[in-house]
Amino acid sequence: MSPKIFLLGATGYIGGDAFYALYNAHPEYDYTLLVRSQSRADVVTKAFPGAENIHFVFGNLDSADVISEAAAAADVVLHAGNSADDQPSTQAIVDGLLKSHSASKPGVYIHVSGTGLLVWYDTKNKRFGQPPLADQTYNDYEGVERLVSGMPEDAPHRDVDLIVLRAAAAHPDSLRTAIVAPPTIYGHGRGPGNQRSMQVPGLAKYLLKKGYAPIAEGSGETVWDNVYVWDLSALFVRLVEAGLNPEQRDNTAGNKSPGGIFGTHAYYFAAAGTHRWSDVAKQLAASAVEQRFLASAEATNESLEMLLAEDAPGSKGTRQTWAVNSHGEAVRAAKLLGWKPVGPSLKASIPSDLAEEAKLLGIAK
Repeated sequence: MSPKIFLLGATGYIGGDAFYALYNAHPEYDYTLLVRSQSRADVVTKAFPGAENIHFVFGNLDSADVISEAAAAADVVLHAGNSADDQPSTQAIVDGLLKSHSASKPGVYIHVSGTGLLVWYDTKNKRFGQPPLADQTYNDYEGVERLVSGMPEDAPHRDVDLIVLRAAAAHPDSLRTAIVAPPTIYGHGRGPGNQRSMQVPGLAKYLLKKGYAPIAEGSGETVWDNVYVWDLSALFVRLVEAGLNPEQRDNTAGNKSPGGIFGTHAYYFAAAGTHRWSDVAKQLAASAVEQRFLASAEATNESLEMLLAEDAPGSKGTRQTWAVNSHGEAVRAAKLLGWKPVGPSLKASIPSDLAEEAKLLGIAK
């Protein structure tokens, strides 16, 4: 019998690219996708014509019964549909997996969170536009205990992460979990729906609409890690494969630090590089002139008030991320799964990401 995979978020940026990578690596798997409507299902069907092993369940993230039933029928669940901030769907997945799995056949849950978790200190202390402090670098292997038990409960994404962590601790025999917390994701996605990220395209949109690239007030040295979307999807493929391999699936290291492939300490930062937002702003401005989207452009200091103004281009939540730090040492994926990012750097991707945004705005063809 083919392994059964339940995936949430298949028409989104992260989930769509993950599904593309999974299906192309394993067309023999049986896939069930949660979609909101038949029109969303049609988008997937069009991208994978003739595929008889792609099935749909219909509902949204509040459709607990639908999600729970699909999770119960799956060997592996991958939640990438606004997963970082949605409690009901996360709880429904846990409940469903626990209904039908046991010590002899554990259920596997791969949950997508985000390193927005790490901005809590800057946000709480209003350290906007400042470089990270020495203790603001986290580690997903040797330092993973801090992520498991040392984060404030009001940190971004923490409420949802705790659902996964507590379930893994309470049901170590029947449930295997992994939390993947990507940083800035960049690059053109390959999924059947949204193929556009948020942070770098948002900065590009701001530049193209206002004529300059903003640098958050302060030192301009805020730092984030980054990963190319195809590399992130390659990690999801490895985790799904591990979840179907009993030896890797049961590698929990006793649910103690530093942890194993799955279990209470299985946090994955999935980072490939690190950038300063001031550098990205400068690179985007230079590329806009080079590609003749703007006659002239510079990266300019922007007050937090202006950066977060209601009428500023793009999402306010995205704009705020440029003013805070999120930095982690990504060790676990390479050490335990042999994951090695091979995609282009963020800097190398800026011209194409900018050109795509210019096309969306009608500036370029």
